[in-house]
Amino acid sequence: MTTPAPITDPRAPAPTSDPAAVAALSIDGVSHAYGARRALMDVSFNVAPASFTALLGLNGAGKSTLFSLITRLFGIQSGRVGIFGHDISRTPGEALRLLGVVFQQRTLDLDLSLTQNLLYHAALHGIGRREAAARAAELLGRIGLADRAGNKVRDLSGGQMRRLEIARALLHRPRLLLLDEPTVGLDVKARADIISHVRQLVTEQGIGVLWATHLFDEITASDDLVVLHQGKVLAQGPVARVLGEAGAPDVNSAFMRLTGAQTMPGGGA
Repeated sequence: MTTPAPITDPRAPAPTSDPAAVAALSIDGVSHAYGARRALMDVSFNVAPASFTALLGLNGAGKSTLFSLITRLFGIQSGRVGIFGHDISRTPGEALRLLGVVFQQRTLDLDLSLTQNLLYHAALHGIGRREAAARAAELLGRIGLADRAGNKVRDLSGGQMRRLEIARALLHRPRLLLLDEPTVGLDVKARADIISHVRQLVTEQGIGVLWATHLFDEITASDDLVVLHQGKVLAQGPVARVLGEAGAPDVNSAFMRLTGAQTMPGGGA
């Protein structure tokens, strides 16, 4: 299979000396509350272009709330979110055009075919039918499902559905991809396939990735890491730096020391 050329987008702002302006994703002082319950408290971190950033936290840490704010499902109560320099509150159209999302809950139409799911998504982004069909065929080939293009989604395995959701998220050619616990419910092989596929997107297409997880084994030494616990960022930076600052030999131990946890049920949460 021919490796696609790295994605470029003329809509992206010109580079500047301001790190927040050129970050694929910049989270600056974001807080959010549900009534009296504070879900996020002054959360700040960046995701660099063409990088894999793991957002590590237990269930209830605030990961999904943060994703809802980035994607504008929730309005921002306090702080700022930027995508390649575009403030999502001030210029949401420009920001969201550069963003692809895979939510934890499946959002495919099970009674439509693989191609129909992709074409529907393309129409929402204003992509013409001929161009959409070409992109859909290319992406189905890339994820190894070209021979299932006309099949209903309900006939796919869980791992195949996740690959299709990732393909759908890439259909409008974003430069930043968010994935919220994308391997939940998958078997070991399907998990490994999904992680490998997303890491290839980083290295081959230059996409910035924010990968939310509670599983230590999905994080590698080359990643950037953000530890989110009870709505607060406890540590962030390259994995080696986080381990060094925590005085821990591995991510598991670092998480325990940072959070004061004694055990991590099920290998993560």
